[in-house]
Amino acid sequence: MNSSSVPRRSALRTLALAVALVGSTTPAWNAAAFAAEPATYTLTIHHLDRTGHKTADYKTHVTGISGPGADEAVQPYDASGTTTVRLPKGRYILDSALPAGTAADGTDWVVQPRLDLDRDTTITVDARTTAPVDVRPPDRSAGFKHSAMFVEAKHDGAVESVNLVNGSPNLRVAHLGPDSEPGSVKQWFDSYWTTDTAGYALGHTGTGSRALTGLVRHPTAKDLATVQIRGAARPGTEGRATVALQPTAGPTLGVTHTLLTPATATYFVTPERGTWDIDYWAPAAPGATANRYSANGFAVRAGSTTTHTFDNAVFGPDLTGRPGVVRDGDRLAVDVPMLADGDGHVPSSPSYDMATTTLHRNGVRVGAKTGTPGKAEFTVEPGRAEYRLTSTVRRGGAPGVATRVSTSWTFTSDTTTGPVPVPVSAVRFSPELSPTGTAVANETLRVPVTVLGAAANGRARSVAVSVSVDGGASWTLAPVERGAVTVHNPRAGTGVSLRAALTDTDGNTLTQTVIDAYRTQ
Repeated sequence: MNSSSVPRRSALRTLALAVALVGSTTPAWNAAAFAAEPATYTLTIHHLDRTGHKTADYKTHVTGISGPGADEAVQPYDASGTTTVRLPKGRYILDSALPAGTAADGTDWVVQPRLDLDRDTTITVDARTTAPVDVRPPDRSAGFKHSAMFVEAKHDGAVESVNLVNGSPNLRVAHLGPDSEPGSVKQWFDSYWTTDTAGYALGHTGTGSRALTGLVRHPTAKDLATVQIRGAARPGTEGRATVALQPTAGPTLGVTHTLLTPATATYFVTPERGTWDIDYWAPAAPGATANRYSANGFAVRAGSTTTHTFDNAVFGPDLTGRPGVVRDGDRLAVDVPMLADGDGHVPSSPSYDMATTTLHRNGVRVGAKTGTPGKAEFTVEPGRAEYRLTSTVRRGGAPGVATRVSTSWTFTSDTTTGPVPVPVSAVRFSPELSPTGTAVANETLRVPVTVLGAAANGRARSVAVSVSVDGGASWTLAPVERGAVTVHNPRAGTGVSLRAALTDTDGNTLTQTVIDAYRTQ
């Protein structure tokens, strides 16, 4: 063996190590150069129309769900009708819309919720595989407005969805490819129709392993629930309101229209779609922000009627779904909507002239905050103490607009180690009033009394209601019987004021006053 070869190899190795140590960027010494690139595969897609011929009229999306291709979203196209795209390995969802010619012919929509790309793959989107979506209301005079279909696919904890919004009632759909895992595919379909007097919101939802191939639903009148949306118009508040209705669950397009108040919009909806949501924007002066109310997640039942009245008296505080007052350590946060409407809908931006919230601790004033009605924050001294919290909002206008609403709560509170609700209550007065916020003069009126907050559900020790017809100068006790009081309405044009005094089972109290709660006519 030639000994001279040994030092030579050693010298070469030393040179190589030196190059590596000074940060050579040659591939041999760059670790990144050895990182494996994600495997990619060719996806070929053929598009056939209803005659079985290749078509250039299509819109196809391929969206990654999981795996290395999870972030991919492409829209491949070639006028020949056959398109190819190279994508990383992974699970994808594919959807393809193929217009069938004229608007009257509609659209074919093919969805493949499971496309596992782990090799070069060829698929055919064939409009001949689709079946009609035949969903229509019982009233044959109803005109179609629009529809929306959504398909959601899950895999490895990830979710992606595709959708098609359709302006024609002629829609055909089909599933493509293998079944997905059981329960991993969700689908929603909603179509909206209108007549001269009402609207239809017909929805369907389902969960399984495949996308829909066709859908047939012909509900009868008795299969549907009625939703009435009443827009009030107290003096000076008449105008153009906007109403939006949509299902609560899943993605949807919904339906909106205008309403010249006072008026009622009627919809017939499918109970199988689940609960429903309403948004209502009250009329606003030019340039002003519209006051928005919402009613979310309300249930409907076939053959029954659900009514929501927006922006009508009696306005007052609301504690539905909220604690109202929370203590966190030695900070008290107050958030009580003071001008919810008679149905308990909370406004986004109520009109008011002045609002003040004041806190006393053991009889000593802590402070007062002005601004948004029923909203304030206070820092208090540590330890247990007796508190009195008062919130008042004033606004001008004719009787029946709640010219003054005030609440005064007393409660005991101690330092907490985290957010803890403070036991406060409210009372809702909900008489049946006209859409202009009035009651018939010189007649009796039943006024339901609902306890909200800490004293709800039988936790009220006592509830007393009083009535005033002179703006709160004098009060007359009205017995609460079977959850309501009876008011003997005064002459026309008079404002009726209501007051509640409540004590809960723990001794916390509420005094609530609504001046000009409603007016007579």
